[in-house]
Amino acid sequence: MSAIAAPAATPRADTGWGALLVLLTGTFVTLLDFFIVNVAIPSIQVDLRAGPSAVQWVVAGFGLALAAGLITGGRLGDLYGRRRLYAFGLGLFTLASAACGLAPSAGVLVGGRVLQGVAAALLMPQVLAIINTVYTGGRRARAFSAYGVAVGLGAVFGQLIGGLLIRADVAGLGWRSIFLINVPIGVAAVAASRRLVPESRSATGARLDLTGTVLATLGLIAIVYPLLAGESAGWCLAALPPLTAFALHQRQLAARGGAPLVNPRLFSDRAYIVGVVVSLAFQLTMASFFLVLAVYLQDGRGLSALASGLLFVPLGVGYLVTSMLSGRIAARAGRRTLTIGTLVVAAGYGLLALAADDPIGWLVPGLTVAGAGMGFVVAPLPSIVMAGVAARHAAAASGVLSTAQQAGNAVGVALIGSVFYGALGTGPFPHAFALSLDVLVALSVVVAVLVRLLPHRSA
Repeated sequence: MSAIAAPAATPRADTGWGALLVLLTGTFVTLLDFFIVNVAIPSIQVDLRAGPSAVQWVVAGFGLALAAGLITGGRLGDLYGRRRLYAFGLGLFTLASAACGLAPSAGVLVGGRVLQGVAAALLMPQVLAIINTVYTGGRRARAFSAYGVAVGLGAVFGQLIGGLLIRADVAGLGWRSIFLINVPIGVAAVAASRRLVPESRSATGARLDLTGTVLATLGLIAIVYPLLAGESAGWCLAALPPLTAFALHQRQLAARGGAPLVNPRLFSDRAYIVGVVVSLAFQLTMASFFLVLAVYLQDGRGLSALASGLLFVPLGVGYLVTSMLSGRIAARAGRRTLTIGTLVVAAGYGLLALAADDPIGWLVPGLTVAGAGMGFVVAPLPSIVMAGVAARHAAAASGVLSTAQQAGNAVGVALIGSVFYGALGTGPFPHAFALSLDVLVALSVVVAVLVRLLPHRSA
């Protein structure tokens, strides 16, 4: 790859929706694999004789590599071409998925999961950056809304799709099918990307900031690893020295006219700063909710992977309906759409807390309401955050945004997980589930307050 960048692409009126379909395919399969593995853990433990530590890293290895590499992945797209990095990342993800699906041991599976995370870190920042660069006006808003739908569907339906694949047991593959299904999808998307997705990159030719890359990676690992590994949150303080050094280095490099990994000018846009904080705070509630819900349904209520996956359908339906409408509603209501969405999510969690000890069917109204609220937030939020970002910084800005979301996932799982498992020591599953939901209600209200800090123009 040449270190000399071509001129940045400008929004193109002739870019068709086929490009968006290719981009969203990669987004969907990577996010799906982040969530789908949870339902396969019991089968993996038996088939590969995986101990608790190995199982933990099957889940955590993906998230750690993803969070640590997103900012660097975004900058690489700026320098060497966003379509090129997207295609390379998706191709690597496809190979890693094949390695996971054919893994003869737990160690190989963990290695494959880490490689999946690295690949996802390369491709994911490019998606928002390409959308922000090649679409304009109403087409850009619709593209961002479609991105939000794909993100939510990957998270919401991950458990259901995993349960269906394991239950189908195609060709006797069992849990391996949740990884191997990515192979034909990935090959087709990589082949289509060159024909359908236009290339774009930063207009400024520069080399990769290796010092910044090392400092950012060390700092992000120091934040995420203790949380994913179940260590005390105090260990995260080890991230302060490398992240402080990273911030100083970026400022000094920019002042000298260099090309920092994350240009400090990104943080002069209030909508972007507040949007990143809102995204991080909202993700505190998302991944943690899916975790405690899955554990509560399977371990607490005795449902199978498929049965618990089917219970995610009302949540998915609520999400799908509102996410399809949120673009038009946001055009009229602006940032109030996000406020309404987070409060609806809080109401859904509250209904679930009230029904925690009731027959399983009483969970459906709360799940539907919570899913509807998520659709009002997840779909329009990316366009609000990225609205003021210059095209030359698009991939780096997307990398920072995605990193904040992954950090929110890790912190939320650690926080709500400690509440949930701590409560199990003093009471039954319904009590632990309800207590966790009470905390999620409070966090959702806090997010609604943070949304008020967004400038009106960002809507």
